[in-house]
Amino acid sequence: MADIIKKDEYYDDFSKIIEMIETRRSNAYRKVNEELMSLYWDVGCFVSEQIQNNKWGSKVVDNLVLFLKEKYPTLKGFDRSGIYRMKQFYELYKDDEIVAPLARQLNWSNNVLIMSGAKTREEREFYIRMALKNNYTKTELNRQLSSAYYERYMLSGGKALPSLKKAVDEDDYPNTKILDLYSLEFLDLPSEFSEVDLRKAIIKNLKNFILEIGKSFTFVGEEYRVQVGTEDFFIDLLFYNRDLSCLVAFELKVDKFKPEYVSKMDFYLEALDRQERKQNENPSVGIILCANKDEEIVEYAMSRTMSPTMVAEYKLKLIDKELLENKLKEISMIVEENNKN
Repeated sequence: MADIIKKDEYYDDFSKIIEMIETRRSNAYRKVNEELMSLYWDVGCFVSEQIQNNKWGSKVVDNLVLFLKEKYPTLKGFDRSGIYRMKQFYELYKDDEIVAPLARQLNWSNNVLIMSGAKTREEREFYIRMALKNNYTKTELNRQLSSAYYERYMLSGGKALPSLKKAVDEDDYPNTKILDLYSLEFLDLPSEFSEVDLRKAIIKNLKNFILEIGKSFTFVGEEYRVQVGTEDFFIDLLFYNRDLSCLVAFELKVDKFKPEYVSKMDFYLEALDRQERKQNENPSVGIILCANKDEEIVEYAMSRTMSPTMVAEYKLKLIDKELLENKLKEISMIVEENNKN
């Protein structure tokens, strides 16, 4: 039997069967989830209408919980808070033709997280699309919510990855922008550390780092060697972005951004494009990740170059979500005023 499996002709056939099984399993899970979300939607609709029409009060909902517990002792999710969550689920999305079908594709745990953690319609849509695209677990989604990923994304000034040649809709986030600010709280670094310490901490926490920069990034190597002339040069971290079909080089800094960092990154990108880039790939992109930056200095440094390099800042503690929310509101108000004028 082992000899048969080793033969290429049989292995290819067997692999097709495995693909069929995995596809059907995935389809079955989606179907079960769709039915469950439809159930919660229908229950939420019914309860909402009964309360709105003054037919039900809070005691009626309590009696419903007891009734369901008696009929279905093993049924989960239909306690008092669960039923009110279903009501909220329906009321939030009932008039939203765009978000409603997306929310019903998401699993219930993630829906509950988004309903609890997102304050606006736009923020809810953002996290729903992001969770669906990246197939987030509950833990992964909770991390993005607690790190204010939406606010950081919206405040990043629309800086699209410069190697992007194809048209990419906003549906493709979070991989269409390099954020101005990354949250690396999971690295657990001491108060004083070196660039080597930073790199090693990222490698040790690579799964969380990829969650932060985007799941379309695939790790290639650390201290990636490129040889130019008779000398060796080492890129701190090298990734490949599957969506954008390009190599992405990260240069890590423990200090403030300096203009000379750009020329060094340009050198690395030229070496990658000449030596590593494949014919069907887009030009390589560079990300200089600094402890902090002065926006005016960055603007001056980049103003006379066509370099596909972005400069981003990182924080080692969770960023104040309320502070970012207020900043986003201020910018939104300014934009609205300018539009009126």
